[in-house]
Amino acid sequence: MKFTKQDLLTMLIGLFLFSSCKDANTIGLDTDDDALIGSTLYDQAEVTSRTEIDAPVTTVSLTRHPLGELNDPVLGNTKASIAMTVNTPGMTSFGTNVEIDSAVLVLPYSSQFYGDSTQVYSLNVRPLTVDMTTKKSFLSNIQWPVDGNTLLGSYNGRVRPTTRLTIDSIITGKADTLRTVAPQIRIQLTKAFIKQRIADLDSAKLTNNVRFADSFKGLHISANVAGSSRGGMMFFNFTGSAANLEIYYKKDGTTSGTRDTVSSIFPINTTSGPVAATVSHDYSNAPAVQEQLDNPTQQYAVTYLQSMSGLRNRIAFPDLAKLKEKLGVNKLGINKAELVIDLTADADTYFLPAQRLSLYRYDIAGQRKNVPDNDNFVSGVTNGDPGALGSEVLFGGYFDSVNRRYIFNISSYVKYLINGTTQDYGTYLSVTPSTEFNLFPFSTTAYRSILLQPKNNAAAGEKRMKLNIYYTKVN
Repeated sequence: MKFTKQDLLTMLIGLFLFSSCKDANTIGLDTDDDALIGSTLYDQAEVTSRTEIDAPVTTVSLTRHPLGELNDPVLGNTKASIAMTVNTPGMTSFGTNVEIDSAVLVLPYSSQFYGDSTQVYSLNVRPLTVDMTTKKSFLSNIQWPVDGNTLLGSYNGRVRPTTRLTIDSIITGKADTLRTVAPQIRIQLTKAFIKQRIADLDSAKLTNNVRFADSFKGLHISANVAGSSRGGMMFFNFTGSAANLEIYYKKDGTTSGTRDTVSSIFPINTTSGPVAATVSHDYSNAPAVQEQLDNPTQQYAVTYLQSMSGLRNRIAFPDLAKLKEKLGVNKLGINKAELVIDLTADADTYFLPAQRLSLYRYDIAGQRKNVPDNDNFVSGVTNGDPGALGSEVLFGGYFDSVNRRYIFNISSYVKYLINGTTQDYGTYLSVTPSTEFNLFPFSTTAYRSILLQPKNNAAAGEKRMKLNIYYTKVN
């Protein structure tokens, strides 16, 4: 299809008129169409897509950690739990004649939640039986050992990641006062266990994190929902000072015959000790997914993307190396190339499409790399690629909720594949958080998407995965 100057002028006037209404649905669409004047659109390039299981990756030092259970009618069951190191505040002793009033595990929400927030969730806290500080691997598929016979505390209720709480605050020597805190879950733990395993420790273990972790291994929290519930995934923030184990207790006062009520705060954060997530995916009740995994060479009508080391898509463009021959030219000018990814029309009430996808490739060594268009210069890290767009917004991959699609601008990558300057050792689509582009499937978002298949000779307007190439024949 040819684009005339008058056609493009009309298009540009329309874009100008609507520029004040620009929103997230335009991200990834290049509004500078001057380069397309005289171009021909070729949208019949062969594209293939295959559903694959993604790789487990590290879960320490994440911006947020997942906890929950998803019962997806299409993608099966996903569970996420959290193992955490508890750190000492550096105190020398709890004092004499200690009596624990309460011990509270404080888990500050991250703002993200995915799933059904109207359901009641059951959270269970148990003690770890291994010192995480001695470990070197924290992959998302590691099952951290716990004492299954000891339930330290539980929470049963709804998830409210945006609701602030009002709690009692103990001030030594003064009356308790009320204070408002950030959205969080507070779980009461067994007082006898805390007394025996923490309060009765000697000063050598209470003053040193290494010795304390050797004695008090840490805590593990898991989540469950009722069998028929869709469930959901909540996220917690362990990067700051809000997550901790708060212990409130009485001890002998400095004046004979008196008792003081005090508190000690044991921090839980990613800078002081490991916090790791375990994520498991079960496809035994997802026959459509399992069929694709069992038949990796077959093209299906839809393919699946699932976050948290779940499912990714391997895509390929088999005929690009012979495109010049196919078009009957010796030289080809690529003015623009877009990967358009349409979604199925089905809209699940709770499991919404991913708000953003990542697109990356493998190099000859099998390492994940950005495609050239998103391989931007980063001082002290990478020189980038000359064909990089310089902006993740221009690169695209954001969800267009109006048209139910994603668009990536990959002009340089397509040009390199056509000219043979880059080999396709594997090109992949995956879910990434809306706020950050990740090459790896870190467990910081829980979204999923169901993609339509590529299809050659499709009818005009038919939804599919396709490659739009705007080219000019060069004499």
